[in-house]
Amino acid sequence: MRWGALVLGVVLAAVLLILSSPGAAHAAAPDTPGADQEETDFYFGGVITFDDEPVPDVTMSISGNGFEAATITDAEGRWRLYVPAKETYTLVVDENTLPEGVIVDPALLTEGLQPVSGTTGSFEVEFGLTKTKIVNLFLGEGQRVTQSFVDQLLIRVVNGLNFGLLLALAAMGAALIYGTTGLSNFAHGEMVTWGALVTMIATTTFALPLWLAIVAALAAGALLGLILDAGLWRRLRHRGLGVVQLMIVSIGLSLALRYTFQFVVGGSTSQLPGASPTPIQIGPIQVSYIDLVSMGVSVAAILGVAFFLLRTRIGKATRAISDNPQLAASSGIDVDRVVRIVWVLAATLAAVSGVLWAYFRPGVRWDMGTQMLLLIFAAITLGGLGTAFGALLGALIVGVVVETSTLWIPSDLKYAGALVVLILILLVRPQGLLGRKERLG
Repeated sequence: MRWGALVLGVVLAAVLLILSSPGAAHAAAPDTPGADQEETDFYFGGVITFDDEPVPDVTMSISGNGFEAATITDAEGRWRLYVPAKETYTLVVDENTLPEGVIVDPALLTEGLQPVSGTTGSFEVEFGLTKTKIVNLFLGEGQRVTQSFVDQLLIRVVNGLNFGLLLALAAMGAALIYGTTGLSNFAHGEMVTWGALVTMIATTTFALPLWLAIVAALAAGALLGLILDAGLWRRLRHRGLGVVQLMIVSIGLSLALRYTFQFVVGGSTSQLPGASPTPIQIGPIQVSYIDLVSMGVSVAAILGVAFFLLRTRIGKATRAISDNPQLAASSGIDVDRVVRIVWVLAATLAAVSGVLWAYFRPGVRWDMGTQMLLLIFAAITLGGLGTAFGALLGALIVGVVVETSTLWIPSDLKYAGALVVLILILLVRPQGLLGRKERLG
C-alpha cells in the first residue's frame, strides 16, 4: 500500500534513535578517571591545569580507527580515555567547556604534541613503547581558533557528498535486488563488510599491493553474489516462498555471515594501507587524496551502472523485470539469468562501497556493514523503492544530511537526523522522490 514506505521510515528512525542514544560519558564527570568507560589495556590520560590549578568539568573526546569515546575531567582536572588498540587517534578538548578567554597553550604542550592544523584544541596522539600515554594539557590566555559557520557548512557538505556517493553504491545494488526480486536483503550490510575484509586480509596476510587487493575484493564480491543466488535465493524463489519469508531468511543470513566474520578476523579494528593521509587544504576545506579518489571511483561506478541500465540489453531486461516479471518472462527474457547478473553486480558494488567505507570511517571491523544497513534502506525508501536512480538520489540526501546535521545536533544522533528527514519527505510523498504511486487490488 502507498503508506508502506512511510511506516518503514518511522520504524527505521525509532530503531536508530535507540541504537544511537548518547552514552553516560556526556552526563557528568566520573569520580575516578575512566570510570565511565569500558576498560581496555590501552588508554590516554593526563591532567588539565590553568595557572597551576586543576580545571574540572572539561569535556575530552577521542576518535580514530572507527572508535569514539568521551569523558569529563574530575575535580582534580584528571581524565582518562580507553581505546581498543595501540593506534594513532585524534584527541579533542571541547573549548566550549573551558573558562572564558582560555585556550590550550601551544607553548606548554607535552613534548612532541602538536595541534591539528587550524585548531588549538585538537591533537594527534599515539602510544610509545608502553600501553599508556600521558598527555598533560596546560591552559593559557589566548584567542581560540574557530571556523565560521559557512566554512563548517562547506566542510560538512563535502564530507556528506563523499559519504553519500559511497553509500549510493551499496544502495543502488540493494535497490536493483529489490526491484527484480522484491527482496529486502538484510544481509546487504555483510556484503559491504566482505569487500573491506577481503582487502584487509589480502594486504596483511598475503602482503599484496593495495591495487591488487582491491581487485581481489571486487572478484570476491562478485563471487559471493553468484554463490548466494545460485546456492540459496534461486532455490527459495522456485519453491514459491513469499517476500516476508525471504526477508526473514536474509536476516538469518546476515547474522550467520556477521558472526562468521567475527570468528575469522576477531573483534578489533584494523586499518587499510594509507588510511590516514596528510590532508590537502583547499580554502577552508581539508580533503585527502583518498577522499578525492573515493569520490572519483564512486562517480565512475555510478555512471557505469547508469550505462548498464539504459544502454545494454541486460540492463533493459533488468528494468523490464522490475516493471513486470511475469510479462518479461512471457516475452522471452530469461528471468533467472538476469536476476543472477543483478546479484553479481549488486555484490560487486557493495564490495567497492565497503573498501571506500573502510577509508572514510576509517577502519575495518567485522560489523562495519551493519552500521550502514539502516542508511542503505533509508536511501532506497527515500528515493523510491526498487529504483536504482532513486536510491542514488536518496543516498546523496542522506549523506549530506548526516554530515551537516552535526552543526545542530550531537554527533551521536547524526544518523537519526537523516531518518527524521526521511519521515518528513515521506509524509508529503509516501512513494519516495522517484517512486510511482501504486495501489493493491
